[in-house]
Amino acid sequence: MTEQQETLVGGWTRFHAVTPEDQKVFNEAMEGFVGVKYTPLEVSTQVVNGTNYRFKCDASVPPADVVWQAIVEIYQPTQGKPHVTAITRI
Repeated sequence: MTEQQETLVGGWTRFHAVTPEDQKVFNEAMEGFVGVKYTPLEVSTQVVNGTNYRFKCDASVPPADVVWQAIVEIYQPTQGKPHVTAITRI
């Protein structure tokens, strides 16, 4: 069974490696975001009227060496620019 078949309509995929397309959505949504630096490690997606993304990220405030993990949630509408909907420290 492929990953596509395992996913229910409206359900979330399993976390997987970030693809170049995922990275593009992440970069566009985070454009202009200052303060905390988020580095995506894995992503899970949900197809709705557009696509929801949950990026599992390492987070830090440069130049500090303290690193924590966070989930950055992004919504990519079918037309228009993706935007951050939530950031949750984990």
